[in-house]
Amino acid sequence: MQPSEHTGGVERAAARFASASEPVWHSRGYLPHFEAGEVAQHIVFRLADSLPRRIVAAMAARLADLPASQIELERRKRTERVLDSGYGACWLRQPEVAQIVEGALLYFDGDRYRLHAWTVMPNHVHVLVTPLGANTLSGIVHAWKSYTANKANRIVGACGQFWQSEYYDRAIRDDTHFTAAVFYIAANPVKAALCADPIDWPFGSARLNGA
Repeated sequence: MQPSEHTGGVERAAARFASASEPVWHSRGYLPHFEAGEVAQHIVFRLADSLPRRIVAAMAARLADLPASQIELERRKRTERVLDSGYGACWLRQPEVAQIVEGALLYFDGDRYRLHAWTVMPNHVHVLVTPLGANTLSGIVHAWKSYTANKANRIVGACGQFWQSEYYDRAIRDDTHFTAAVFYIAANPVKAALCADPIDWPFGSARLNGA
């Protein structure tokens, strides 16, 4: 795969949103993924070793005391804080590996999906994307992970599981939510103290969008 040419613009006007009555956050381990056709979604997928079992167990114990309506949102927040701490081998910190992942994201932009924003972090990836036509969100994410895992394992000299089988998806509700997701994705490297400005991060759409 070779990256397609990306315009560098955030295509807000082209994005469709989930209705207010539809659920907006799912996780395969707890709820079915949200498949709604051409609806913009914020996707997070991570390396297999990015969340140590002891941390997952401790997190589950703390979440058990929360009301059921709050568990998924709090799980996401805590998971993202742990990911930003940089656990695991952080294979995506290697430029050659990060380039493979970014290239895979860009390759079918405008064909199978519309890619709005992305950031390749050291141990996880954020993507804001709208599936196109009959292409499903799960199929798109599977293709990204399958292709990049094979390439990356050869580079790092590994043969085990590269990506965690789980991924998170959050349907975008409206323009305000869309803008907030773009900002969050761009700012993630700054929040994790990896750079001072989003445009300085070499593996994200912010450097192309200038924001």
